[in-house]
Amino acid sequence: MKILEINKMPGQVALNLGALRASSKRPGKIESLPEVTYVRPKVLVDARAVSAYAKVCGFKPAHGVPLLYPHMLAFPLSMMLFGSKYYPWPAMGTVHLTHSATQHQRINLGDELRIEMQTGELLSHEKGQIFALRSRAIRDNAVVWESTGHFLRVGVKDVSGPPYPSDLTDPAPLSHQSDFYAGAGIGRRYALVSGDVNPIHLSALTARILGFKRAIAHGMWTTARALSTLMPREPVDQASVVAEFKTPLYLPARTSLWTSRTEERTLFEVRNAKGDKPHLRGRVMY
Repeated sequence: MKILEINKMPGQVALNLGALRASSKRPGKIESLPEVTYVRPKVLVDARAVSAYAKVCGFKPAHGVPLLYPHMLAFPLSMMLFGSKYYPWPAMGTVHLTHSATQHQRINLGDELRIEMQTGELLSHEKGQIFALRSRAIRDNAVVWESTGHFLRVGVKDVSGPPYPSDLTDPAPLSHQSDFYAGAGIGRRYALVSGDVNPIHLSALTARILGFKRAIAHGMWTTARALSTLMPREPVDQASVVAEFKTPLYLPARTSLWTSRTEERTLFEVRNAKGDKPHLRGRVMY
């Protein structure tokens, strides 16, 4: 395992230019990703950054540090990977398919965390090649948070790995809980707090250049927006979420939140306003 320690992160422009320069790659069959771990050794959970993220995603101060906030700290490391020699495909055209996260201990404002992101396994999919990226946050030598993102390279013909298994197979019926609005500018607002400035999220014009009829919401924003309704209105010690991104959420849009609750878990879907098309499906436990 190669470990790359990053003591000073490049700016957003440099990260995205690096990913753009890597878009000419045309690999053959990939049997596995290089084993590499990117590390940010000391990252502060900054109150202003958390507040900005919470505001964009609908969380209140009483929520504390939201469950998916550490992803903001790990995301720049994935951008570094996409622009490096260790990532075999073009950066553009990588589709975020699923994301899961588990909080093992409460994360507080002012905490100093070690953030790690490493390459994972390859899985096959009917639409192409899936690969995993795993992240974790460490405080005082204890893992307090970890996540796994699965990403799809559409169109790869000669794929590697076993078939991708869905984590969300519970057939429980869902009922309508609430609605929320995703404004035309939410992709730009989320990009400012997350660093995810993929053009498909920023405006109708930039999205059309890449083949989309309008800008689409970030899947991680849509998940967080649902969690702002589903999570308790106070900080929690342990929690986990898994989300699978289904159909694009074109902006602007009114959406509906559908749920099925038990004592152990809440299944949820973000659907269109009519409630007949899912944009994402998820499960949260706390």
